[in-house]
Amino acid sequence: QVQLVESGGGLVQPGGSLRLSCEASGFSFSTHLMGWYRQAPGKERELVAHIFSGRGETRYSDSVKGRFTISRDNARAMVYLQMTNLKPEDTAVYFCAAGLQGRVGWGQGTQVTVAS
Repeated sequence: QVQLVESGGGLVQPGGSLRLSCEASGFSFSTHLMGWYRQAPGKERELVAHIFSGRGETRYSDSVKGRFTISRDNARAMVYLQMTNLKPEDTAVYFCAAGLQGRVGWGQGTQVTVAS
């Protein structure tokens, strides 16, 4: 079955950095679009970034563009989210998703808290 396991969340000060990882299994990772989403308390889940299969083109939400970088390692079936210059408004549970809008599967989420 599809499994997506996120790691790397935690508490970080404003301006700091974190790297999230997502280990995927149970589907053909290299042929699927992968994405990171987040959900803050009281808000709807929103797309942060996604990365296409093939040449690995990327797309970012305007709120994270220039600060976050999504990448993938098809050999290891891993997708990453490097987050820099973190802001309090980045505080959320971050989810890894496989397929467009997560139609293949979702991870359980990892908490990212940005606070001084």
